[in-house]
Amino acid sequence: MSSKRILGMILAGGQGTRLAPLTSRRSKPAVPFGSKFRIIDFALSNFLNSGVYSVYVLTQFKAQSLTEHIQRGWRFGSGLLADYFITLVPAQMYLYEELGPVWYRGTADAIYQNLHLVNNYNADDVAIFSGDHIYKMNVAHMREVHESSRADITIAAYPTPLAEAHRFGVMQIDGRGRVTDFQEKVKNPPPMPSKPTHALASMGNYIFKRKVLDELLEIDAKTEGSQHDFGKDVLPRALRDGYHIQAYDFHSNPIPGQTQLNTYWRDVGTLEAYHEASMDLVSVNPEFDVFNPEWPLRTAVEFSPPAKFVHESGERMGRALNSMVAGGCIISGGTVRESILSRRVRVNSYSLVERSVLFDEVVVGRHAQIKNSIIDKGVTVPPNARVGYDLAADKARGFTVTDNGITVVPKGYKFE
Repeated sequence: MSSKRILGMILAGGQGTRLAPLTSRRSKPAVPFGSKFRIIDFALSNFLNSGVYSVYVLTQFKAQSLTEHIQRGWRFGSGLLADYFITLVPAQMYLYEELGPVWYRGTADAIYQNLHLVNNYNADDVAIFSGDHIYKMNVAHMREVHESSRADITIAAYPTPLAEAHRFGVMQIDGRGRVTDFQEKVKNPPPMPSKPTHALASMGNYIFKRKVLDELLEIDAKTEGSQHDFGKDVLPRALRDGYHIQAYDFHSNPIPGQTQLNTYWRDVGTLEAYHEASMDLVSVNPEFDVFNPEWPLRTAVEFSPPAKFVHESGERMGRALNSMVAGGCIISGGTVRESILSRRVRVNSYSLVERSVLFDEVVVGRHAQIKNSIIDKGVTVPPNARVGYDLAADKARGFTVTDNGITVVPKGYKFE
């Protein structure tokens, strides 16, 4: 393990507008995922499992839910070393001489406004990662490549189908993995020479030498017309100015306890992508394994009782098939199939839940039927109600219905 000091910075201020209404009252990193986790938990778990114990989490939009989650479940004990911390950094309206006080203007500006934290820590390297993706990543291995290649900047890279690559920064590399070109979200992304059906996309995860980060962000802050974004501004400038940028092959990333290639990385930025990723978790052989004891996925601890399944009388049978069920749930004579239930969900007698995601404290009434739906926290589905069957009726109630037929019931919705 490297003796140099590394600081983790997680960008967790995203609005996640494409995930609305799940993000109407919370930021994207705070959205629940996988029964008991939040999206932010995956980035934080990656850092801790990789030996990165000094982490700042930068927040901005609708941060209260995320703040409470991290304060409740991601604090180190007070007796540990000063270098062990996970600290929330809310946007504080940095005072620019020319502009006055402003919020974060882009990903690069978010780090620039907090450079004093980087310098106070006296980091050698700074790992800047997104807080709104689902994946496992051994950051220590990426850092080994960063150091062995003597790079100024290392970018985690993921081959992405051309049809989807326009949503990401796309790079070209030479035979040694050094980046020779970088374009952010271009309409016609250039394909990989070795794989013309794919483009080499940036995952939005970077390791910078601290001094290089200082130099580039100071220049960017003073550049007129900059959008103050790593992909749009900082990385193209770094290439033009001759900095050594190395691509890190995510597929080469070794995860302890995992034998297959590390290829799972999902930006669950749309309702369809979120539902699809959730359904993968309940498949017989999921692409994303949450049960690997050598790479534990941590989250805030809640003292919920065990899940309970009751009634075994004809059709009144409490059961969950090919599903994930969190603590505190009671399946009371209903059937749950290919679904994910968060904490303290109750499914009452003769009801049916299929291919759906139910957030905390959802109650499903007797004889209710739910399929292909996402139901946010605290919703009570009344007896005999049907959700996800008649999409026109769902829309008439004011529910969001995606093009693929996923119905989303917003947090706290009251059925008439």
